[in-house]
Amino acid sequence: MALETFDTVILGAGAAGMMCAIHAAARGGRVLVVDHAKAPGEKIRISGGGRCNFTNIGTAAKNFISANPHFAKSALGRYTQHDFIALVEKHGIAWHEKTLGQLFCDGSAKQIVSMLLDEMNQAGCELRLSTTLDSIERDESGFVVTLGGEGAAKIRSRHFVVACGGKSIPKMGATGLGYQIAEKFGLAVTETRPALVPLTFGEDVLAGFREIAGVAANASVSCGRTSFEEALLFTHRGLSGPAILQISSYWRERQPIRIVFLPGDDVFASLLSAKRENGRRAISTALGDILPKRLAAYLAETHGWTGPIGEASDRKLAAIAETVQNWEVFPIGTEGYRTAEVTLGGVYTAGLTSRTMEAKAVDGLYFIGEVVDVTGWLGGYNFQWAWSSGWAAGTAISERTA
Repeated sequence: MALETFDTVILGAGAAGMMCAIHAAARGGRVLVVDHAKAPGEKIRISGGGRCNFTNIGTAAKNFISANPHFAKSALGRYTQHDFIALVEKHGIAWHEKTLGQLFCDGSAKQIVSMLLDEMNQAGCELRLSTTLDSIERDESGFVVTLGGEGAAKIRSRHFVVACGGKSIPKMGATGLGYQIAEKFGLAVTETRPALVPLTFGEDVLAGFREIAGVAANASVSCGRTSFEEALLFTHRGLSGPAILQISSYWRERQPIRIVFLPGDDVFASLLSAKRENGRRAISTALGDILPKRLAAYLAETHGWTGPIGEASDRKLAAIAETVQNWEVFPIGTEGYRTAEVTLGGVYTAGLTSRTMEAKAVDGLYFIGEVVDVTGWLGGYNFQWAWSSGWAAGTAISERTA
């Protein structure tokens, strides 16, 4: 097998890997991107309901979880959401803002994939799909990489970039390969677990949840000192919806979560008003005026709130309001990597240079995107980290190969 030569080999044709390739090749460097998948950008394609929540207008370091909360600041501050929006607009892709600063394509997420591929082609990058990494070794002049599959080859490169993501959505081929490469070269990896994932419950709770599966309600959901106010969804497996996905990144086993339905509303005042207006109505019926009716019926049955509201004392109504706005439940787990949108944890940032994403102890080795211990909130933040970290590594590489 003849030995091929590239300036840079990038493992992973996802958001971070393609972004890195574009900028690594900007000054004429020879760049190869490899991926085991049959098509590039598969997580981009399925994201945002097929419309790709490609960034968030309010992106800041505070929207990310990491053992080092300051690590992401450099990349995020030098390649911002506004820079990526400019790239999207350059390619004529129409977009719109939804709630909480989330930006989506008006059309298809495939437009973002096509945009990145166009930029890669213009930069002269080579892409090999259905190609596996069989081995990687390092010597005095760089890396020797052996590839298998359709793009089988033996390659020498000065730079090697790990952009193969985490363990989330294994049906798309996600593995822990990036962490294995880090450990092979002596980099530490923090604990990894599913994030932005639905929570599951024991059968005692789940039996009731199944009765109201499909019911959604606005809620503030908290765990410890962290809270998110968005929609919550009851499912046959437990709880989902944006508020639950957000809090899942902070939840740990044996911890409760606190649910505040109708955050900002005075539920007690609403119940007192209902009592005065028509005391013959059942408590669950009155609750159904301010909560989804199936949810109100479930809460009333679960807590034994029976009888006409007119016969309930003000103290009882206050207790009902307190439960509605301070409901504590104990998840027993999550749905796991199967449905997790991202992986929490990853390559420990203490071993990386925040400006370039290069391993401090291994010249020419870079880690970007989800494989790094930087995890964003739901709402486009993780894509922005992919763009920013990919840009940081790619720019640093192009400066070295110019």
